[in-house]
Amino acid sequence: MAHVSIIGTGNMGQVIAGLVTKGGNTVETVNSSQGGTPVTGDIVVLAVPYASVKDIVAQRGDQLAGKIVVDITNPVDFATFDGLTVPADGSAATEIAAALPRSTVLKAFNTNFGGTLANGTVGAQTTTVLIAGDDADAKALLTGVVSAAGLKAIDAGGLKRARELEALAFLQISLAAGEKISWTGGFAVTE
Repeated sequence: MAHVSIIGTGNMGQVIAGLVTKGGNTVETVNSSQGGTPVTGDIVVLAVPYASVKDIVAQRGDQLAGKIVVDITNPVDFATFDGLTVPADGSAATEIAAALPRSTVLKAFNTNFGGTLANGTVGAQTTTVLIAGDDADAKALLTGVVSAAGLKAIDAGGLKRARELEALAFLQISLAAGEKISWTGGFAVTE
């Protein structure tokens, strides 16, 4: 059983908390503004906007040491929807990993809309969570949490793959914002 801390109490934080408990794991949620509240999970999910990550890392860097930190952010330029706000050869996840050298950083849940996580489906397909990271044990633990909730998980490769996951999420978000797909839809993975 895993114990998961979720920083962020918005839609995605609530949906991921529901998945964690659905799978029989324990969860604690912490409002991102509660910097003094310690996180106790072995896995810590950053369910906050990308713009908030820098402050959270600065406040909680020592608390996050030795933990698996899951970045779900998408560094999208929400003013224009014309690109990502990180360098072309980087990602939000690799920036977080550089800022938290004593943590194990994974990228996951960023290619999923909250509705598809909550429903467990994208169209007729089971929702798939793509996970990128450099630590096989950390990915296996998160895969167990996802699978226990009835969803599929796919190892998307090393943390360097976070860039592609963020680009895929950007495309999906921009399509939804342009009302070309539904916020309860999105991309599905079939075998």
